[in-house]
Amino acid sequence: QVQVVESGGGLVQAGGSLRLACTASGFAVDDRAMGWFRQAPGKEREGVSCINTSGLTIYYAASVKGRFTITRDNAKKTLYLQMSNLKPEDTAMYYCAAGRTGSCLVSWSNISRYNYWGQGTQVTVSS
Repeated sequence: QVQVVESGGGLVQAGGSLRLACTASGFAVDDRAMGWFRQAPGKEREGVSCINTSGLTIYYAASVKGRFTITRDNAKKTLYLQMSNLKPEDTAMYYCAAGRTGSCLVSWSNISRYNYWGQGTQVTVSS
């Protein structure tokens, strides 16, 4: 049974930090690229970051580059997102997703490239 579970969200002041985690099971996690997405109320789901199977290829959305860091621990089947210098505009539900392949390509933020999704964890940044 496939399971993708996010954790680590919460309420933080602007300028603060949070670390999200995503544990996955029920499929070959280390064969899949993994991504983080977010969705704010009234907005479309957008890609935040993608990491390939080896961790050597990483993409970030321009809005988070330099502030967020994605990593993965294949032995623990866990994906992380370290978020620093958070801004109110980072407020959203954050989702973890497993890619259909092991690669993050230029089209990494296309949600159709991912087929397993978690339920999300809420991040709220107050000003």
